[in-house]
Amino acid sequence: MRTLVPARLDRLPWSRFHTKLVVALGVAWVLDGMEITIASAVGSVLQEKETLGLSAVQVGFTATVYLIGQVAGALVFGRLSDKYGRRKLFVLTLGLYLVANGITAFSPNLAFLLVFRFFAGAGIGGEYAAIHSAIDELIPSRYRGRVDLAVSGTYWLGAIIGTASTYILLNPDLLPVNLGWRLGLLIGPVLGAMIWVLRRHLPESPRWLLMHGRHEEAERAADSVEAAVAESGRPLPEVDQSKSMELRPHGAPSYREILRVVLKEYPKRTFLGVTMMISQSFLYNAIFFTYVIVLNTFYGVSASDASKYLLVFAVGNLAGPFILGPLFDTIGRRVMISSTYVVSGLLLALTGWLFKQGALTATTQALLWSVIFFVASAAASSGYLTVSELFPLEIRALAIALFFSVAQGFGALGPVLFGALIGDEKNPDPSGLFYGYLLASTLMVLAGVVAYFFAVNAERRSLEDLAPSLSMRDAKADTPTT
Repeated sequence: MRTLVPARLDRLPWSRFHTKLVVALGVAWVLDGMEITIASAVGSVLQEKETLGLSAVQVGFTATVYLIGQVAGALVFGRLSDKYGRRKLFVLTLGLYLVANGITAFSPNLAFLLVFRFFAGAGIGGEYAAIHSAIDELIPSRYRGRVDLAVSGTYWLGAIIGTASTYILLNPDLLPVNLGWRLGLLIGPVLGAMIWVLRRHLPESPRWLLMHGRHEEAERAADSVEAAVAESGRPLPEVDQSKSMELRPHGAPSYREILRVVLKEYPKRTFLGVTMMISQSFLYNAIFFTYVIVLNTFYGVSASDASKYLLVFAVGNLAGPFILGPLFDTIGRRVMISSTYVVSGLLLALTGWLFKQGALTATTQALLWSVIFFVASAAASSGYLTVSELFPLEIRALAIALFFSVAQGFGALGPVLFGALIGDEKNPDPSGLFYGYLLASTLMVLAGVVAYFFAVNAERRSLEDLAPSLSMRDAKADTPTT
């Protein structure tokens, strides 16, 4: 078949439809940021006898189970998203999160809590694969970079909401101790339920429909998007007829085909994606999950006062992708990816040295971390953008899931290592932690160097130009040569 659907989608101006799409799909990152923040805050509450009476190890295990659920959900639902469609999966995964987390709020014991924390994590993990695929396939190419970064950055909006809500929900003077934490876990499902209704009215990705032989449905979906843009008062540019493409629908590839594409056809892109995702995951998990411990051990900041510093940290992380994001579409991917990784790594090394010298206070430490992660947040978000746009459509969701899972596995080592480097609370030595900062810094700088050599100049280019779909290749192979 011959089609102009991708060209029709890429030439559209920004409209209310695109804003609605980003809000409806991007909420996954908000929910995850809010979920982890609230879950971390209620950990100490769950140790009290009036609640579940858990030990510190059991509280930590609930977080581990949630992360395991994320990985499992990403892998399972990523594959299903490529096979059955983006829309079905981003409706299903959000529904799974809503139900599982809603039930979690009524947990009577640890076993009940662990089971439904796993499924809540699985829903969020599946969200990552489905929503990034749908966003990249529906957003016009000239906006793709800034939108993808902004969506990933909203994780920190969720963290801000979660932190603010715990001031009220976990205050025993306002709410009974066994009620506040349960209400906290219900915030996500309430927000998600409103968005779930909005998602049901979004179209399936026309690009995905084409690759599965549903040409007429793809045309109708593209028509609906154009109609929505026209209704918002934006004129529709002419379609460049030269951008038509021929396809022979390939459908969902086998695992053997997936491995061939990832490892044999695009080894440089795979190396780039793995390097970017692992380095940013290690950095974030190492710093974020030991943030409060460092403030308490070295600066004497109490757990309650640490929330103020966490808010400053979250604001810097939220601002970075929104302010720097447009530069990824103008200056370009290679320059911005490599520079954000290198700059954030060097700033971390400098801050680590100042920390070792005893030149920082809790306030200056928090401000410097906020500056570092203003840049690092844009770098980390560009990792998801990179692995989403540089592989063929038929394996896009699973590719995101695979890189996410590898990153989570390596990132989980960060808190363990940094926790050990902090050392004895009675005699804290900043030297060990300084070397941990140097390690994280080195990983970020190396990722920046790799990006400089291997990153693709993907700005303002169609997805099909960056990575021809397997359906396009099949059509080309069928074309007789003379």
